[in-house]
Amino acid sequence: MTTLVFSHGNGFPGGTYGMLHQHWRDAGYTVHAVDRFGHDPDFPVASNWRALRDELLAFIDRVSPDEPVVLVGHSLGGGLSLLAACRAPQRVKALVMLDSPVITGWRAHSIRLAKHTGLIGRVSPGKVSQRRRQQWPDREAVHAHFHGKPVFAAWDERVLRDYVQAGFEEADGQVRLRFAREVETRIYNTLPHHMPALLRRHPPRCPVAFVAGTRSAEMRQAGLAGSRALAGERFVSFEGTHLYPMERPDDTARLVLQLLDGMGVKP
Repeated sequence: MTTLVFSHGNGFPGGTYGMLHQHWRDAGYTVHAVDRFGHDPDFPVASNWRALRDELLAFIDRVSPDEPVVLVGHSLGGGLSLLAACRAPQRVKALVMLDSPVITGWRAHSIRLAKHTGLIGRVSPGKVSQRRRQQWPDREAVHAHFHGKPVFAAWDERVLRDYVQAGFEEADGQVRLRFAREVETRIYNTLPHHMPALLRRHPPRCPVAFVAGTRSAEMRQAGLAGSRALAGERFVSFEGTHLYPMERPDDTARLVLQLLDGMGVKP
């Protein structure tokens, strides 16, 4: 049975994507998902996400020590999966990236400069995440809070329920975010700027597929060139925003299975 390792988007613990995981299990895959990147002090968040890449590789070694795995990742998770495939190609048999922009060209240079000058926090999504609300009286209040936001209104209700369960915890009579906003912000502010050099020197050896949301602001900002060049004929456009796995979980899961089948990967 083939092992599939899923990596989450920034701020959304792995359990948020439970519906996708169940589709893949039903198809015959053994599915493991990283819970929260960046919260283990052994793998701190730093420039270009190298320690987070190592956190993913350590996870792969735990869940599948003897066989290579399929990697699927959304946003942050797709970027980390690509870094892992470049670092340890023998551990990865196929990679599917879900709206995880591969930043190259002048945009990568701009990120490097913004990080070097300390201006990255003014232009990255970290300027929003650092002020994110952290506490609510109960889970019903959490659900009401997010259900009323335009971005979350487009989510499948089942995914929103999974997020309310996976993304929050009881503490001191309140319900708090499980994914620390400080960690989320550091991840945004340490975006990789080294992809062009990395992909020239150590391109992934496995087949790569890329699924881009047709209304993804993140893809528009980052540009499509790097992602298209990486995936080639396996670059697919998919109706939705950057958060299409939450908006269309059933269709997303089925598309991943189709792409894997097209790459010759079987459960």
